[in-house]
Amino acid sequence: MASKEPEHEHREDEEAPAAEDEDTGAQVAPIVKLEEVAVSTGEENEDPILDLKSKLYRFDKEGNQWKERGAGTVKLLKHKETGKVRLVMRQSKTLKICANHLVLPTMTVQEHAGNDKSCLWHASDYADGELKDELFCIRFASVENCKTFMQMFQEVAESQKPKEENKDASDAAGQLEKLSFQEKAGEKAVAKKEEKETKVDTEKADTENKDGEPASST
Repeated sequence: MASKEPEHEHREDEEAPAAEDEDTGAQVAPIVKLEEVAVSTGEENEDPILDLKSKLYRFDKEGNQWKERGAGTVKLLKHKETGKVRLVMRQSKTLKICANHLVLPTMTVQEHAGNDKSCLWHASDYADGELKDELFCIRFASVENCKTFMQMFQEVAESQKPKEENKDASDAAGQLEKLSFQEKAGEKAVAKKEEKETKVDTEKADTENKDGEPASST
């Protein structure tokens, strides 16, 4: 009766250790050559004036509750040519935009009741590709960072307003100066006309007096 080999036995070639890979020193060129591609963030023409880590929330009117938009870095970016400032926040891992809107002179930022590390503001936001009226709440790791954000936000909002007011004031001053010049020119013309008429009347009166004088006797 033939006996079977036990299953735990192996062939000699299977038991032999595998030979280590030998380094031949040959260099293999990559099959695909990858070229460096410049990625645009849309922030190339802007200078950051604020950069803080935070967590952003938006108020959901339908659900009547706060919903998290993401945790990341909030920035205030000032355009190099126009001087306009916008608020941009991206999620730290995915870099998805959480908030994207201009800081306007009509905006105000307020402290969150009961939490001195958070603050609130309204904005017409464009993070989702269309303008939406949003109520945002942002929370920072410290009270100091929250105060820094609020102060800078308010300063930026106020800095946008004087430019328009100064322009209007300059235009108004220019118009007033022009009107004043016209009034002075008109006054001079009237004064010159009156002076001329007075001179004519004086000359006429002198002529009449001469004609009315009696002849002197010799």
